[in-house]
Amino acid sequence: MMLEISGLSAGYGKAIALENLNLQIKAGELVTVLGPNGAGKSTLLKVISRAISSQGQLQFEGHSLHDYSTEQVVGLGICHCPEGRRLFPELTVAKNLQLGAYLRRDKAAVAADMDRVLALFPILAEREHQIVSTLSGGQQQMVAIGRALMGGPKLLLLDEPSVGIAHRLKLEIFSAIRQICDSGVAILMAEQDAQSALHIADRAYVLEHGHVAQEGEAKALASDDRIRKIYLGIG
Repeated sequence: MMLEISGLSAGYGKAIALENLNLQIKAGELVTVLGPNGAGKSTLLKVISRAISSQGQLQFEGHSLHDYSTEQVVGLGICHCPEGRRLFPELTVAKNLQLGAYLRRDKAAVAADMDRVLALFPILAEREHQIVSTLSGGQQQMVAIGRALMGGPKLLLLDEPSVGIAHRLKLEIFSAIRQICDSGVAILMAEQDAQSALHIADRAYVLEHGHVAQEGEAKALASDDRIRKIYLGIG
C-alpha cells in the first residue's frame, strides 16, 4: 500500500475537522474524496502534505509522515496542488512550471517532465511565455497541476481542480488527470463535481463531518441511490 491512514484526527484550534479517519491508496490508483463544504476534504490533503499537524497513523511507503516537514514530504514524492491554484501571477507559464521542480537536481528528467506537461496541456505550450495572470481560470488550473507534476510526484494531491472553470476546460482537465494516473502517478483528489470525479476515479471516499460515511469502487458509488440523490442530483 502506498498511503495508509488510520485513526487520523486533525483540526484548527478547538474545531475538529477530521476524526478517526481511515483511508488507503495503492500505487497508480486514482482515489477521489467527495463531500459537502466543511466535510474535511481540504484538511485531509493538508494533513498528508504536512501543512497542518495531526494525530493518528500516516504512512507513506513505510515512512511516518509525522517525522517530515512539508518540504521533506515533497522530497518523498508527494506533491500538493491546492485549492485556489496559488500561482505566481506576474511570472510566465514557464517560470511557474519550473518552480515546481525547485527541489530537484536531475536536470534531464526535469526537462523531460516539462515536455510531458506541455504535451498534456497543449495550450500551455502555446502560451509558455505568457504571464499567468492573463490566462483563463481553466488555463491557470492547468498550470497549477503542471507545476505539481514538475515536482516528480509518486502521489499527487489535487484539491478541487474543477472549481470555477468553464465546462469545456473542465472536461480537458479531468481527461488529463486520468492520463496522469494512467502514466503511473497515484492521485488523491478532493472534488465537488462528484459526477465527473466518479467517472474517472478508481475508488471514492465520501466524507461527512470529518468521518468516512461511505467508501467503495467509483462505479458502484456512482450507481448508489443515496450518492446519486445527494451528490449527483439524480433520482
